[in-house]
Amino acid sequence: MSDIVGTRMLSDGRTARQIFEEVMANPARTKFGFGEKLAIVNVDFQNAYTRIDQYKTAYETDPRQIDYVNIISDLARARGMPVIWTHVAYVEDAADAGVWGTRTNTPDSLQNIKYGSDRHTFDDRCRIDPSDIIYDKRMPSAFFETPLQSLLVWHKVDTVVVTGGSTSGCIRATAVDSLSRGYRTIVPIETCADKHESYHFANLTDLQLKYADVEPVQTVIDWLEAR
Repeated sequence: MSDIVGTRMLSDGRTARQIFEEVMANPARTKFGFGEKLAIVNVDFQNAYTRIDQYKTAYETDPRQIDYVNIISDLARARGMPVIWTHVAYVEDAADAGVWGTRTNTPDSLQNIKYGSDRHTFDDRCRIDPSDIIYDKRMPSAFFETPLQSLLVWHKVDTVVVTGGSTSGCIRATAVDSLSRGYRTIVPIETCADKHESYHFANLTDLQLKYADVEPVQTVIDWLEAR
């Protein structure tokens, strides 16, 4: 009978950031890579989550996040590759919020992001072109009950670049759904944000190990500029 060898859950004192850096430094790190055509999916760049000077629900990891997102979105658009923006909102009585939106009911709660409100509005630092596609969503993933999948099929996209927030929430959900639908999935590090570095780096690590290529944003810039 062969020996059965398992692994106990480790607790070795390393921080989430340290583990992430070690994973990324591994020279044997395997990648899905880029295909032939990508789409940029920018998730929830709305004031509720980006304006740290206005809303306690907002968060910032890299202060250049939106600048980087604008750069790769501009590059993709100029090459005829689709750029998609999502934001989340609900009707006045939150009847469409579902169970996700009902955990709390305070002025800052998810269910109280109303259509047309300032919290729903895209951050004005984002360069959104009239040719870009905009979807409202009600759940974490940008794929859930939106036309995103059919849009990507129509444009013959095989690679999805996911940006936005939060890393541990809507970015992770969108990336997992992207991979599950057969897309090469790329998460540029500097374009994602979360409330705490432990959530941010732990989820980037998990995405890299299982669901996506987690890459410096320059890798996406270089690929687009070479097209």
